[in-house]
Amino acid sequence: MLAFLLRRVIQATAVLAVVGLIAFSMFRFAGDPVNQIVGPDTPASERAEIRKSLGLDDPVLLQFARYAGDVVQGRLGISYQFRQPVSQLLAERMPATLELAFCATVFALVVGVLMGVFCALRRDSWLAGLFQAVSLIGISLPTFLIGILLIYLFSVTLGWLPSYGRGDTVRLGWWTTGFLTWSGLKALILPSITLGLFQMTLIMRLVRAEMLEVLRTDYIRFARARGLSTRAVHLRHALKNTLVPVITIAGLQLGSVIAFSIITETVFQWPGMGLLFVQAVQNVDIPIMSAYLLLVALIFVTINLVVDILYTVVDPRLRLSSATA
Repeated sequence: MLAFLLRRVIQATAVLAVVGLIAFSMFRFAGDPVNQIVGPDTPASERAEIRKSLGLDDPVLLQFARYAGDVVQGRLGISYQFRQPVSQLLAERMPATLELAFCATVFALVVGVLMGVFCALRRDSWLAGLFQAVSLIGISLPTFLIGILLIYLFSVTLGWLPSYGRGDTVRLGWWTTGFLTWSGLKALILPSITLGLFQMTLIMRLVRAEMLEVLRTDYIRFARARGLSTRAVHLRHALKNTLVPVITIAGLQLGSVIAFSIITETVFQWPGMGLLFVQAVQNVDIPIMSAYLLLVALIFVTINLVVDILYTVVDPRLRLSSATA
């Protein structure tokens, strides 16, 4: 098990190194950073002094080594637009994005698994057909259109839920949360559904397909022949073996939810890292863009590592294969 974890950590470090190289290249090929710091009328002598102070005249390898050292120590540069450390800006926006991603993931997992199990066990019922139709809609419609439709229905027409913003928040140390206020909880509903709908439909269809396949296996027939109750067969045996691919999809989708919350945060003006990234693209704020790229890569490799560990917990066969490898 220790060797398995060590291999995964080495692979994750290699991925982060490659992503760091790509992020560093953005500084060199996405435009001159000096043009984003000074005005168009700045004299050439002042521009040369700024380039020297930033180390832009140094060799490329030296610049990359300095950049990698700063990243390891948590120094991600200074934002051209906000004139603040990028790490501070991301730390201020991170609670909003993580809370939105958490709610969207919980919604997708709970609703997706329940609907998938129901559609597998009651596949000929009219409700299962309705769930299948909803899943097709969730996969087919783009995220921004779903968000706009929800805003029009629940905010403009019915006036039940807010259409933008995060609502009132409570500060707990450096963390800000909307879970402790009524307006914060209401503000979470529409963007969470918008962000989690695609993942929910994907999980639902995966659970349904895997559950139907598991129910046809020999050990399910043997469990029924032993006289186990239908609930025990479905939940203890069939559902447990269905969860292995679901863990993979759910883990990867959690990273996707955080990485691609950009559209949802833009539609609902949610003050998270995704909206900050959109503003950085509009203003060619390269430090924020590269830091966001690194952060997303770190989230993905961490989630993949956790998913690999969960594999060995859910399926003992993988634990044995990793021990003999």
